[in-house]
Amino acid sequence: MTRPTDSSELSPLPPEFAVADDGGGLFSRPYAAASATFLATMFLTGFAALAVVPTLPTAAEALDGVALFPLVAGCFVAAGMFGGVLGGHWADVSGARRPLAAGMVLTVLTLVVAASSTSIWQLAAGRFLEGLAAGMVAVSVNTAIGEAYPERLRPRALALMSAGWIVPSLAGPPLAGVVAETWSWRAVFYGLAALTLVPSLAMIVVLRRRAWSDDRPRETTARPALLVTLAVSVGAALGQYGVSGWNVRHAVLAGAGAVLLVALAPRLLPEGTWRSASGLPATVLLRGLSSGVFFTLEAFVPLMLITERKVDAVVIGLVFTSAAVVWAAGSWVQGRWLDGWPRHRLVCVGAGVQTAAVAVALAGTLPGVPALVGAAAMPLAAVGMGMMAPALTVLSLVHSGPGRQGQASGAMQTSQNLGQIAVLGLATAVLNVSQAFGAPQLASYGAAFGALLAPGVLPLVLGRRTRRRSEVLEVG
Repeated sequence: MTRPTDSSELSPLPPEFAVADDGGGLFSRPYAAASATFLATMFLTGFAALAVVPTLPTAAEALDGVALFPLVAGCFVAAGMFGGVLGGHWADVSGARRPLAAGMVLTVLTLVVAASSTSIWQLAAGRFLEGLAAGMVAVSVNTAIGEAYPERLRPRALALMSAGWIVPSLAGPPLAGVVAETWSWRAVFYGLAALTLVPSLAMIVVLRRRAWSDDRPRETTARPALLVTLAVSVGAALGQYGVSGWNVRHAVLAGAGAVLLVALAPRLLPEGTWRSASGLPATVLLRGLSSGVFFTLEAFVPLMLITERKVDAVVIGLVFTSAAVVWAAGSWVQGRWLDGWPRHRLVCVGAGVQTAAVAVALAGTLPGVPALVGAAAMPLAAVGMGMMAPALTVLSLVHSGPGRQGQASGAMQTSQNLGQIAVLGLATAVLNVSQAFGAPQLASYGAAFGALLAPGVLPLVLGRRTRRRSEVLEVG
């Protein structure tokens, strides 16, 4: 599930790039149009993200493409990783207006592409382009906030953007489930395209009329990271397709994707990440592992429930909503009641809860066990992520030190994307191998969930390596 960036993960803009401040609020006359348009954009972006995901298993089944469902889920992440870097580079070159407008228009077009799908490949293409658009929009909105508002209003604007996801997280999944169940899964995509069209046009008008003061130096050459990220995204897409089948062609493509990831992904992460070196590298690694386990549960649990247990789409929507609510509750608990706990202990506790969620998902594949037992895995995993994600974010900022928090935030986001791709690929490979050897469908899902136990337990084992330096010295 795509989520808004936490304002604590954003590096502050340098104060010298100041916007003239008239003392007004977010909805005072100079900023009202931008605030309303940005809020509508984030609201509908959140609605699209949270309504589409629980609808995808139904769409894949209708298109006879369940075997390629992991590709549909994974290509969004792979494209989003490149879209974020592309949007950031484009914004550095020409400001946020063009990539933001382009991303919004592309969002509408990709929803139409997905809605009109006649094959699973067209649906995958729509999701790939949607991921590209989502990455561009997310980065561009953050940049546009820096260009449109004075420094004192930027934190309020970021909080407003996050608040724009509250209603979509509660209403989006169940509403999408009702529409898919009583009408058609295509109606969900077409409806979202129609709803997104108006703010997209408004965004273009606002961006054309708004004379933002932004005299920061512009980049004139492409960043090496742009090409590296493109290659990593291609490798991720090849890997996701490769593990979706069990023959020579799939094996070759999976190997090619793995080579690209192994060769180039380390260039996007802090040195020592793969060996879980203490401090920032371990923190970045655990962000990837924990996000990968949650994302895979989020993809496979609904797919199993819809295709094998024949659970209604409305129920799946309610499961997604409950997961969003308890994620927020977990974040609130760790930030309020457990504020005195060392952050690395919260990581370990959250990892333990998430591992228990994997065990619940595994139990949901056993004969005679009610289907809703498996459904409980998603909200339980969300509790664990609600505790781990903020704790890991705080630790990453502590370990990065002043002046390098932007790099640390970028590494955390990249690790999250790579973790989602890698863990989903692992589970998909296990699922397909199990099916190739003639295992029943539910047993194959059980094997895939069993494969999540290792990346689920690792954050519990390695959590101590994320400790603050002062805590390490005290123990020593």
